[in-house]
Amino acid sequence: MPIKLDGPRLAPAAGGAPQQLVIFLHGYGADGNDLIGLGREWARLLPNAAFVSPHAPEGLPGGFFGGRQWFSLDTRSEREWEEGVRRAQPALEAFILAEAARAKLPMSAVALVGFSQGTMMALQTGLRLGEAPAAIVGFSGHLAGAMRLASEIKCKPPVLLIHGADDDVIPVQAIHHARIALAAAGVPVEWHIRPGLGHGIDPEGLMAGGMFLRTAFGLG
Repeated sequence: MPIKLDGPRLAPAAGGAPQQLVIFLHGYGADGNDLIGLGREWARLLPNAAFVSPHAPEGLPGGFFGGRQWFSLDTRSEREWEEGVRRAQPALEAFILAEAARAKLPMSAVALVGFSQGTMMALQTGLRLGEAPAAIVGFSGHLAGAMRLASEIKCKPPVLLIHGADDDVIPVQAIHHARIALAAAGVPVEWHIRPGLGHGIDPEGLMAGGMFLRTAFGLG
C-alpha cells in the first residue's frame, strides 16, 4: 500500500466549495510549507481554487533540518532520477485521486504544480494518470525517463515549463530536453526561460504559471 501523504491546505479565497484544485509538489530538502504560499499569490487569478501542498514521503538522510525528499539524490544520475520517480509515483497518484475526491472535483479541474524535484514528480505522475488533469506547471525541473515517455504516457494535459537561465542546480538545458520529448509524445507544451534567474521562481514566472492555469481551467 502506498505511503499516505498529507500537507498544508488553503481554502478558496472566494469562500464556498472549490471549483478547482491545485496540488503543489515541493523540491528536494523542503516540505509542503515551502510552496503553499503560492496559493495566496494566485488567489486573485484563481479565487475559487483550493490549494494543497503535500510533504514528500521521505525524510532527508540523517533527518537534516527536517527536510523532505520524494526520492534520494545520492548520485544525481539519470538512472537515479528514473528509479526515484517510479518509486514515489504510487503514493503521489493515490494522493491526487484522494484529494480530487475530497474536493468532489473531476480530474479536469485539478492541476499539478512542481518545483525542481517536484517537477520531476508532476511530469512522471501527471502524464500517467488514467484521466488527464487540467494542466501541469513545472518550475526549474527535469523530465526523468524521457526515453520511456512515449510507451508509458496515458494522458496529455497541457504543460508549462519555466526555468531560470542561470540555474546552477538543474541547468537550463533540461527545459529543452523536456520540451522536445513532451512534444514528440504529443503533449501540448509551452516554455519560458527567465533571464538572470537561478534555481527559483521569480514574479514573472509566477504570473505566467497563474495565467496558464486560468486558461487551462477555462477561466479566460
